Amino acid sequence: MCTPNQIVVDIFSPFQEYINSEQDVREEIRKIMKDIEKPLREIITVLQVIHHEQNNGKMGEACMRARDIFEEVRQGYDALDKIVPPGQYYRYNDHWRFATQRLCFLAALIVFLEKGILINKETAAQILGVDNKCNIHLDLEDYLMGLLNLASELARYAVNAVTYGDYQKPLQISKFVAELNAGFRLLNLKNDSLRKRFDALKYDVKKIEEVVYDLSIRGLTQGSCPAEPTN
Repeated sequence: MCTPNQIVVDIFSPFQEYINSEQDVREEIRKIMKDIEKPLREIITVLQVIHHEQNNGKMGEACMRARDIFEEVRQGYDALDKIVPPGQYYRYNDHWRFATQRLCFLAALIVFLEKGILINKETAAQILGVDNKCNIHLDLEDYLMGLLNLASELARYAVNAVTYGDYQKPLQISKFVAELNAGFRLLNLKNDSLRKRFDALKYDVKKIEEVVYDLSIRGLTQGSCPAEPTN
């Protein structure tokens, strides 16, 4: 007959095994994320060329280089997919959520620089290497956060483009971000962090509109007449 103490031991012993197993998984994930974050930082550095006058002509080369570095990212997510237990995506995704959002932003920036269009969720998943995986995927919130980060980067790009004499780029950016803003307004966002980040989009839109308006009143654009920025 088991003593009360033995009963407690029998109940709690498996708990420690579960805790140890979960800690081992998290430690492996942290190691993999270090391997993913290294190329992430490299891609950010490579794409900073868009803000430098002397290197603006090398934009195409920078995009190609960034795409090459994304291969390291895809290898990292391959390893991550093998570590995450089946059906446990949301138990562990706090480890890679921020990095994934940043990588979505970078993938979106590359596509904009190359083609001037908005990246869709499927293409973003392919560039990151999280498409057709068994245990991980590209979460919708991470994709949308990436697009909102893109708007902020393009607002900075619009300002810097003017400083090196590219007066047409802000017009392209203004149209693109306005359409992106219109798309987000179709959504009824209830997620706190996503909603808060979306609220900041209006400031990016206003910043770009002010750049375009200033160019217009100075006669530096090909538009017919200036439109005042929104309040």
